[in-house]
Amino acid sequence: MRSPVAVPDLPLLVREQHDATQACTTLSMHAHPTLPYHPCFSETLLHDLKRAQEALRRRVAADCRHQGIHHLLLTSDADVFNLGGDLALFSQLIRSGNRGRLLEYARLCIEVAYNFYRPCDDRVHSIAVVQGDALGGGFEAALCCHTIIIEEHAGMGFPEVLFDLFPGMGAYTFLTRRVPALVAERMMLDGRVYDAAELLRLGIVDMVVPKGEGLLAAQALVRRRQRIGNALRSMNTVRQACLPVTLDELYSVTAEWVDAAMRLDQRGLRTMERLVRAQQRRAGTEAETVERSQIA
Repeated sequence: MRSPVAVPDLPLLVREQHDATQACTTLSMHAHPTLPYHPCFSETLLHDLKRAQEALRRRVAADCRHQGIHHLLLTSDADVFNLGGDLALFSQLIRSGNRGRLLEYARLCIEVAYNFYRPCDDRVHSIAVVQGDALGGGFEAALCCHTIIIEEHAGMGFPEVLFDLFPGMGAYTFLTRRVPALVAERMMLDGRVYDAAELLRLGIVDMVVPKGEGLLAAQALVRRRQRIGNALRSMNTVRQACLPVTLDELYSVTAEWVDAAMRLDQRGLRTMERLVRAQQRRAGTEAETVERSQIA
């Protein structure tokens, strides 16, 4: 695959690259952050992703000559894929009783998730390239994609139960497309981070590759699958026909998530806030490491 060409006027936290020769677009989260940076689904990141998704939709719709499949890769420029929802914002909105604002955030998450599942009806096949841990909403973002490639050192899980909440941005909908409901519910409530080998055994990820080879594996997969573009387009249509995912379903689940969040007691909120501080300390340490390397 040729080196992708950067697209001008990029969003702040999403690095977009488009390779016209392979009909492939790569969206990398956590690009060009202001240090220290917390690699979660901030509202800024979500809006940037949605804007990039809409640009992709316009590009694919305008390309009438290309009748095969377009590929969309979701990656991360941070050392993790994504740590999930913006817990600091959650705590602030719950403590202030601002249900409407929390619902707006949740619906934005759902719209971005759905756009990775059906970015352009049947014309795009999405691939999550998980090169570091994907937790909570990060796990959900990977599950939204049609194919998941994970590097062997990475893990995925749902920590929400630690503060008495459940993952409500598509976890149940998309996880039950890969594993039985009983397994999905257990994973959503046990708080574990599953390693790559176990995720492969369960059938949740499609491929495990050595550390540092996730993007190369995805690019190789894109090249191989260009020969079966018509079949992939058909499979996208068949998947939606047999196991439909609708925005209404996702909105309904996330509304329940918002109600559950607003019921959190002081113990749950304090646990949430401890996790925020732990993640911020980690982000601060990583920022110092980056700055030292830049000086050197």
